[in-house]
Amino acid sequence: MEQGRARDAVQAYAPAYSGPARVPDPARSPEQPAGGEHSRSGPDASAVRPVSGGQGFAAGAVAKPVRRHSVRGQILDALRTALVDGELVPGEVYSGPVLGERFGVSATPVREAMQQLAVEGAVEVVPNRGFRVAERSPRELAELAEVRALIEVPVMLRLARAVPPGRWAELRPLAEATVSAAAVGDRARYAECDRAFHGAVLGLSGNEQLVAVADDLHRKAQWPLVSAPVTRRADLLADASEHTALLDALIARDLVVVQSLVREHFTGAAG
Repeated sequence: MEQGRARDAVQAYAPAYSGPARVPDPARSPEQPAGGEHSRSGPDASAVRPVSGGQGFAAGAVAKPVRRHSVRGQILDALRTALVDGELVPGEVYSGPVLGERFGVSATPVREAMQQLAVEGAVEVVPNRGFRVAERSPRELAELAEVRALIEVPVMLRLARAVPPGRWAELRPLAEATVSAAAVGDRARYAECDRAFHGAVLGLSGNEQLVAVADDLHRKAQWPLVSAPVTRRADLLADASEHTALLDALIARDLVVVQSLVREHFTGAAG
């Protein structure tokens, strides 16, 4: 029974690797219709298109229409990937209609996806123009890390004393997925796997509200991943290795090492 519940926790978060994200029904953007919008400097939005089935952006090629089941969900995934990869530049304004042309869809699903990103703090609405990609100051990043630590550290330490080793062992594929993504320098994949691992750990608490709040904070902390020093592959690998080391300590019930790893994990790493 106990192992079955842990397996459910892993399965609940594993889709975060590639499946469409949950998207509420946001209000319509205050942007103007096509023809009255534009994007300014940075990567020219007219040269932006989705690639790999709508999972990212690249310059200089013809847009490929998104044809999957959830257009809005696929575009949201693509925009999140572009944010983490730095293909949508912090501080720049992007137009819904122009990006829609590059996706081969109308501006409406792009606006809806951008509205969700605005709720998550990744972009902000610029009336009559589009959406500006959020910029994070060092102070904001430090504050996000502090709040995440206040939420996650006590919960992880409590779980370390209560969760049987066998349940921790079932989370190993999620920890190893962060290592695999870091090893090839796939920042977008790393961001997804990192959130999946933390979400699965916190999910063992049984507190869905806690998991949701922690995930929102985690996303906000990840958007500047591309421009921060931690985006170096070696730094991503070091951060990912802490996930596997933490699981090893949890399985061994070494609470001293667990406490040290958990506290250090929030002092400046990517995850």
